[in-house]
Amino acid sequence: MKQLVLASSNEGKIREIRRILAPLDIEVIPQAHFQVPEADEPHGTFIENALAKARHAATLTGLPALADDSGICVDALDGAPGVYSARFAGEPKSDERNNDRLLELLAQKDDRRAHYYCVIVLVRHAHDPQPLIAEGEWNGEVLRERRGSGGFGYDPLFLDPTLGKTGAELPVDEKNRISHRGKALALLVERLRRA
Repeated sequence: MKQLVLASSNEGKIREIRRILAPLDIEVIPQAHFQVPEADEPHGTFIENALAKARHAATLTGLPALADDSGICVDALDGAPGVYSARFAGEPKSDERNNDRLLELLAQKDDRRAHYYCVIVLVRHAHDPQPLIAEGEWNGEVLRERRGSGGFGYDPLFLDPTLGKTGAELPVDEKNRISHRGKALALLVERLRRA
């Protein structure tokens, strides 16, 4: 596999995935390059949404496709925002408004435990009966105010208690090593190397 289409328009995800897959010499091409519109994400689980996005991109490009679905799951909110993380504050998507909404909902909560979850699906073709699936989790807690200027999404609020830093305070390479997406991609890379 020399090329694959990435079923995402999220610049942060594109950078992370390209960096992690670089050692495999696979060219990662964002779906926007092919004018592929974003797929619907009607499902209630991360895996169903990721598979739908990967099949959509593979169908419209004829290339192998990789998609992820990821989000933050907050214990005190029964796992919300979960699959709705990107649109938690409605349309248009906005990291800033999503973070504001999360802070608002947790304002009176003492339980700040949360985890990021990511599932990555790679289909070799649109009807691949055995997609490669990898998942990762990153445990932490939600702060009461933002810290750091890096990352994206909920990173300024997501504290890794072991490191004492938010996702937005971590250097990119360190974040890629310990994050939910980094762990899922590492598993995927391992499987691709064995294939």
